[in-house]
Amino acid sequence: MVDREIYNKVSMWFEAHKEEMIKDIIRLVRIESISQPGKDDTPFGKGCLRALEEMLQIGREHGFYAENYDNVVGSIGNKNKNWDNLVGFWNHLDVVPVGNGWEYDPFVPVVREHFLIGRGAQDNKGPAVGILYMMQCLRELHIPLQHELCLFVGTDEERGMEDMEYYTAHYPVPKLSMIADSGFPVCYGEKGIMEGRMVAKECVTAQVLKAYGGSAANMIPDRAGVLLADSKALREELGGLEKNGTEEKEIDWVIRPEGIEIIGYGASRHSAFPEGSVNAIHKLSAFLIKLASLSEADRTIFSGVEKLCREYYGEETQIAYEDTVSGKTTCAATVLTMEEGHLCLTLNIRYAITAKDDQADQALRAWGMANQMEWKLERNSKPNYFPKEHPAVERLTGIYNEITGRKEQSFVMGGGTYARKLPNAFAYGIGGMEQNDLDREAKERLFQAGHGGAHEPDEALNLRLLLEAMKIYTMAVIALNEIEL
Repeated sequence: MVDREIYNKVSMWFEAHKEEMIKDIIRLVRIESISQPGKDDTPFGKGCLRALEEMLQIGREHGFYAENYDNVVGSIGNKNKNWDNLVGFWNHLDVVPVGNGWEYDPFVPVVREHFLIGRGAQDNKGPAVGILYMMQCLRELHIPLQHELCLFVGTDEERGMEDMEYYTAHYPVPKLSMIADSGFPVCYGEKGIMEGRMVAKECVTAQVLKAYGGSAANMIPDRAGVLLADSKALREELGGLEKNGTEEKEIDWVIRPEGIEIIGYGASRHSAFPEGSVNAIHKLSAFLIKLASLSEADRTIFSGVEKLCREYYGEETQIAYEDTVSGKTTCAATVLTMEEGHLCLTLNIRYAITAKDDQADQALRAWGMANQMEWKLERNSKPNYFPKEHPAVERLTGIYNEITGRKEQSFVMGGGTYARKLPNAFAYGIGGMEQNDLDREAKERLFQAGHGGAHEPDEALNLRLLLEAMKIYTMAVIALNEIEL
């Protein structure tokens, strides 16, 4: 049972510290911390290091001891840690690339009504600051705790989690870890993540000068394009076609000095949850394979690309799989490049927990051979599974349901969090809070369709829901007093 007296005190504390918390989130969101290979003392780029240093400074300003682990991961908590009785909270400070279609400046955060808008506000800088305030709340309200708490922040979650691989190889880990980068209630399992590229064996002809699409492996691309050599036949064929004149255009073309650029448009979403997205690479390739003025050889190559982009569940490549634990395997084509004349298409695959990854790899290789392409596996992050029977799962799920009045179940998801890289770890919130009518009305006023979510243009953090989520998180941590780590 939730102690309502304590819950009321926690609620009052967060309401009193709301404006201060918003200012701290803004300090982080204005830093362009897109993870990339760095040099020397900036392992993931200067932006990520700046964000890490700023977060640690915020922690110090709030009276905690902050420690920098080789410019890769930081911690905010006590100086001398009891690792055998430590609950670690993990967030990341790196963000996905900006993408296209923003109405707001992605790194000049603004508050409109009760939404804080900027890349990383929702994923995952806002929650990182929220956890810091949760720890401060417990300290200032003098609530007794059976376990020591510490916030950890990383800098390479979106690009491959090399930060966690480095940290766990060199430093101790908490006895229990919770990741605030998910939906409520407890996410006790995560699908495996496989990434690789399908590379066309044959080069495109001289007619194709450039091909591009997408900016990150874990984002459905909202823009893709090719630059074609200018020709009378191409101009005449395009001239006989009508451009999509609707507000949500799918195909456009522009005559440039260096050639004719054909652009496909889509709607971006996180590749782990592709439903509702529109893949711009598919729009582009489907258009190109119908162009009579494009050589047959090039149309054949783009036909292979089109097949890989037309659905999200691996049916084309025969890796489709579903289990009762984690649901369907997803397979999204996310990045299109051209390297030395060869088209390269990145596939981001979230495979079900009980799926056999070696069989999926073999199926992808076989599909490539049959379609004049070569599958090159680049990353395979194994699934994570935290025992559903662990008392923390039921207890923390119960806390969420009691406070919200909902009847949600713990779950498994396709998204990947730091939980897959840590022992004894699961994800818990802060997303998935229920919107009210005011939230929905404000979103309709502020954002067009396909905007405002994590990984989307105009990414936004609902500040009202952040406060409600942190109240739940605080009560959940208090409930851990009853749980042996």
